[in-house]
Amino acid sequence: MRKRAVLAVLTAVAGLAGFAVPGAYADDNVGDIQVDSVVVNGGKNIVVDTADKTITVSVTATDPSGIWDADFNLWRGPDGTDPYFSADSFVEPNENNTSADCIASSSTTSTCSKTFTFEPDWWLTNADAGTWKVEVQASANDGSYTDRWAYTTTRIQRHSKLTANAGPEPIATGKTLTVTGKLTRANWDTLDYRGYANQPVKLQFRKAGTTTYTTIKTVYTSSTGNLTTTAPASEDGYWRWNFAGTSTTPAVKATGDFVDVQ
Repeated sequence: MRKRAVLAVLTAVAGLAGFAVPGAYADDNVGDIQVDSVVVNGGKNIVVDTADKTITVSVTATDPSGIWDADFNLWRGPDGTDPYFSADSFVEPNENNTSADCIASSSTTSTCSKTFTFEPDWWLTNADAGTWKVEVQASANDGSYTDRWAYTTTRIQRHSKLTANAGPEPIATGKTLTVTGKLTRANWDTLDYRGYANQPVKLQFRKAGTTTYTTIKTVYTSSTGNLTTTAPASEDGYWRWNFAGTSTTPAVKATGDFVDVQ
């Protein structure tokens, strides 16, 4: 099947992967082991287009006896309508490590890393965009261990595109300029890009010879993601659209379109 398995199959796979479906989400810590930091995708949101996206999660942990191993789980839910779902359930052994690779920086501290591949053509769907929790497990050489169900969070977002076109050009001073564009984002269900409807996008202008854009007005996208508005032409410069982004979609700026005003 192209998309994810039913929940019963999912939870079974999650168990095989070494993670039990959380009940009370209770953290567990035995011994002196400490988690110093966790970094997901270099500290950036995970932005996925219509192709596979591989990211790295790493943990730096410390224990007097040294670090033996670590593992991670990216998950979301449950909240009544969004059941528990684990990205780790879909990590194939021939694609990713079953546990993290650890590199010691001293006799007590190691940084352990593991990769995850997000696959829109298999399990990733539009409903998966948003905030995910990051579970971290780390084990020490003396048997100490820690399990933090939600040590941190990350965002998985649908890649966005934005265009801009201003005209007519050249245009006489004082005449009305029309600026159009389109805001689209990756659709993981159909593996293409679709318009992002009813989103506020700023129309901005930069005078020729300067480096700063000024916001002229805010326009909402249509049901198909299209943008259109008018503005008076007063001087040579660049017109662009600027989208601030949402929790499911990253910010994006269109390339400025130069207009010659005569």
